[in-house]
Amino acid sequence: MTTATSARPLRRASVPRVKTAAVARHQHWYWLAAGLALFFLIPFALTNFVSINRDLYYGIYIVAVFGFFAAWVGCANEWPRAVLTRNWRAGVGLGLVFVGAMVAIVVNEPATSRPDGAEFLAAIVWRGVLYGLADGLILSAFPILAVFAAFAGTRALGRWGGKAAVGALALTVSLVFTAVYHVGYSDFRGEKVRRPLAGDVIWSVPTLATLSPLGAPIAHAGLHVSAVIHSYETDIFLPPHAAGLDPAALQLARR
Repeated sequence: MTTATSARPLRRASVPRVKTAAVARHQHWYWLAAGLALFFLIPFALTNFVSINRDLYYGIYIVAVFGFFAAWVGCANEWPRAVLTRNWRAGVGLGLVFVGAMVAIVVNEPATSRPDGAEFLAAIVWRGVLYGLADGLILSAFPILAVFAAFAGTRALGRWGGKAAVGALALTVSLVFTAVYHVGYSDFRGEKVRRPLAGDVIWSVPTLATLSPLGAPIAHAGLHVSAVIHSYETDIFLPPHAAGLDPAALQLARR
């Protein structure tokens, strides 16, 4: 009697744990949907309907990206530190390797004039490093990690074929994030959006290969720093390109 009685609570207690794990996995899809909506609305609202200083816009965007990622890590993962430090050496190393690929992409574009002195150094840090890290985090690292988290503990990740399928889905979701974010800017609603989509396939590799949140942001920061140095007046690498204009010029840029 004692053995039978003690066994029943153990069987009943196992059911909520299974349900809780399934609910936790599903939460990542809600975070992905929220991220898509938020990071379409930020460029759409702040660059289509108002005239805003470009560097102020970057500040709003950077805070939103790191705040959103921190909220996801804190609410949707049991061990935030494990997420942030997973394979960090491989992520950093591969990210730095792919910086070279990003530099090669930028230097193929025409060189433009740029500021000097403190203004130039500030642009490297603000528009290059910080804005680049934020872009790589929300366009690649977050969607890739969230998709893998949504399949954590399932049979799909227990075999190589399943891992490859989840990886392909994660890259697809990253491409969706890149497309949705960029069409928030008026000048990317056309053929031009193909450029960041092609770039996303490259700069996503360090995070896709290592599942480190550091890889893609480092590679993307390399793209932005190179753009600031080589093509400061770029109309491709550092959107928004119409922000900071007066209303008349902004209207002209939309045509």
